[in-house]
Amino acid sequence: MGKIKLSMDDMAMIAKFEQITGASAIDIIRDDEGERIIVVVRAKQLGKAIGRGGVNVKAASDAFGRAVDVVEMAETVEEFVKSALAPARVEAVKIIEHRDGNKVASVTVKNEDRGIAIGREGRNVARARILVKRHFDLDNVVIA
Repeated sequence: MGKIKLSMDDMAMIAKFEQITGASAIDIIRDDEGERIIVVVRAKQLGKAIGRGGVNVKAASDAFGRAVDVVEMAETVEEFVKSALAPARVEAVKIIEHRDGNKVASVTVKNEDRGIAIGREGRNVARARILVKRHFDLDNVVIA
């Protein structure tokens, strides 16, 4: 796992998210291209972050003025990729190291969940790419 550097603004946003949701966040990313904020929470904190019926994540979205995506941290890159692509049902994650040194996560999802994994305009797979690059130093995520 890579070391994450947070700015003062990032830390303030994490504190605000934690205050709103009661969940423990470890990373926050402003995805201006996707007009959203991606929050990585500690393992087993996803339910708390989302809240019953999505009430907590909705309150956080209102407070930040943009959509908030919540992803659960995992010990392994494979589990983290699964978490980043949720709610798509991932069948397998294979880490491939190319000769040029690039490391890629090749992901197999259930056929009917392919659209969910990719997301509208590629948003979900883009979120997975951002996160695995930042936390596990992988260069790409591809849906096989």
